[in-house]
Amino acid sequence: MADKDVAHTDERGYAPEPWWAGVGTWGALAMIAVGALLAAWIFLRLPGTPPEPTHGYYGASKVIALGLVLVGGTLLNRRRTRTAATEEANPQDGPQSG
Repeated sequence: MADKDVAHTDERGYAPEPWWAGVGTWGALAMIAVGALLAAWIFLRLPGTPPEPTHGYYGASKVIALGLVLVGGTLLNRRRTRTAATEEANPQDGPQSG
């Protein structure tokens, strides 16, 4: 097989992003609120509550945890961006020996 028969591309075959990858800060806060409302719904045993409440609490805790991780990641990214912008605006001459 000749080299010209093989197509070379620089694209990599990454899997599609998960559904929650682009929700942003407000979406993550909404996920936390929805998880808390779901937990309260289960606690009050309102209609639609699963027969075994632990399954419902497990689902609510997953939604809350995912929202917390997304909020934390967003806040850390903002902090890194702000720190990088500050260092760019105020360049140092290198480490100062003292």
